[in-house]
Amino acid sequence: MDEYIVSARKYRPMSFDSVVGQLALTTTLKNAVKSGKLAHAYLFCGPRGVGKTTCARIFAKAINCEHPTADGEACNECESCKAFGEGRSYNIFELDAASNNSVENIKSLMEQTRIPPQVGRYKVFIIDEVHMLSTAAFNAFLKTLEEPPAHVIFILATTEKHKILPTILSRCQIYDFERMTVPNIIDHLKRVAEKENIQYEEEALNVIAEKADGGMRDALSIFDQAASFSQGNVTYQKVIEDLNVLDADNYFNIVDLALENKVSEVMVLLNSVINKGFDGGHLITGLASHVRNVLMAKDAQTLPLLEVSEQQRLRYQEQAQKCPVSFLYNALMIMSRCDVEYRQSSNKRLLVELTLIQVAQITQKDDDVPASGRSPKRLKSLFKNLILKAQQKPAPQVVGSLKHNDDTVRRADDGGKVSVAAASSDVVPVAGTSAERPVAKVVSGLPKSINLGSLGLSFENLLKNDKKKTQEEDHEVTNKDENETFTQQDLVVSWRAMCTRMPDRMQALAQRMKNITPTITDFPVIQVLAENNIQLNEMLPIRSRIRATLAKDLHNGQIELVIRLAKREEIKPMLTPREALDKLMTTNRPVRKLVETLGLDLA
Repeated sequence: MDEYIVSARKYRPMSFDSVVGQLALTTTLKNAVKSGKLAHAYLFCGPRGVGKTTCARIFAKAINCEHPTADGEACNECESCKAFGEGRSYNIFELDAASNNSVENIKSLMEQTRIPPQVGRYKVFIIDEVHMLSTAAFNAFLKTLEEPPAHVIFILATTEKHKILPTILSRCQIYDFERMTVPNIIDHLKRVAEKENIQYEEEALNVIAEKADGGMRDALSIFDQAASFSQGNVTYQKVIEDLNVLDADNYFNIVDLALENKVSEVMVLLNSVINKGFDGGHLITGLASHVRNVLMAKDAQTLPLLEVSEQQRLRYQEQAQKCPVSFLYNALMIMSRCDVEYRQSSNKRLLVELTLIQVAQITQKDDDVPASGRSPKRLKSLFKNLILKAQQKPAPQVVGSLKHNDDTVRRADDGGKVSVAAASSDVVPVAGTSAERPVAKVVSGLPKSINLGSLGLSFENLLKNDKKKTQEEDHEVTNKDENETFTQQDLVVSWRAMCTRMPDRMQALAQRMKNITPTITDFPVIQVLAENNIQLNEMLPIRSRIRATLAKDLHNGQIELVIRLAKREEIKPMLTPREALDKLMTTNRPVRKLVETLGLDLA
């Protein structure tokens, strides 16, 4: 029985032309070999499994080839190429920086650079995972990297370029490798399957390519696993069963059901998905990606952004024809919000269910069907419809004659209170009154009047109403004899505690007051600055209550409380949690030392 070799090693590219998905880079390297214009140091960086080390080996072989081809490829026939292929070349050295990251390892490498090659022109040192070198090793490497001997070329490879010192980056030619696209991976897997005589379905290869997330090595490893599981016949069903991937048909079905507002069917489908062992958050993430793909499929310009097989592309286009753009936008916003809240939710399944219900009701028109939720806009619409229905009821009796002094008739502009009938268009002018001030007929079958509060009032009217409310209620201080001193910190603590204890009906005001920091101007005078007139008018009526509460908490009955509108220069910007932490670390050395020592960060 022949020794089994995994596909990632067996089909590793041996020439620039066989490298998949890096055409620009391989062309540049071949041109450098043809022209002989070689740099002394190269840095290959990019995600895992995209060909960095492979290209480094091919490049090293081509550099030392005695008879390179016209397009810059190695001939694979000379002694240098044969030695490299058989693993006995003394001109190409590979170092794993993950396990050789000390200063001693780098010094040993520097010693080898002094010896010129016996066969060939260059000694090539390939250092893989170079970001794993210690800072001291990097510094020891700097001088040699900047001015190596003429026969030495360094090729560094890394997946994390940001971890490499800028002084190293400035000494190298940098090549950024791209992630493999799904079509490129599928094409390569097809070639491998044909060479291995493995049957396949293109949908199955598409799932493998998406699962690989841009890495060819990962794709080949998954392909080997799927081929072993399916015994040489890689089908879509076998692949999703082996990889435990959620079937894309679920996403297509959810969108179709949501367009038809079939909430119950969506809940049943969700239950079946969860019973198969899939996480609800995984479903929402996959559905969001699916809806994004449907949105991209609506326009021919964005169609190339779909990294899917041709068959899947047609399915997306078909569903995109049925989906309004507004539905797709709103669905993405709802699922994005769910994704953010999922980790903090204590009842994750309920959150997922509510999200899918909202998605299924985006196109809902009838508010009265079973299981239909009502957003605030729909409630407002429903309230308006109820009033209109009440107005349209036939009047069984008109009360009295329509005279100017009739007590049962109310004018539309009387103190903000209007009757339901007055809101209708059925109004008649009364003799002796202006036509501009109509009087409404009052229907006996309805309530006399409905107070709609501030609905329809202008901002100016709201301000007028606020001024009426600024009359202060008198609350006596019960501890006038106490006269204890207190600090600014005591004042802030007492203020926050008072805001926390405020009644439920004042919670909105309490939250705004928590953002205010009272100050001691001239003890025991306390100053509170309101940011705007509305906030000022809310606090003035309860000023005596605030003063009495602070006097009791701080044990000082002599407290004087001044509440005034802040000047523009006195308003301080609100700090985000990150800005607050940075400011605290700047002004408080022990806090900064604690954060740096323990490696703390905001959650």
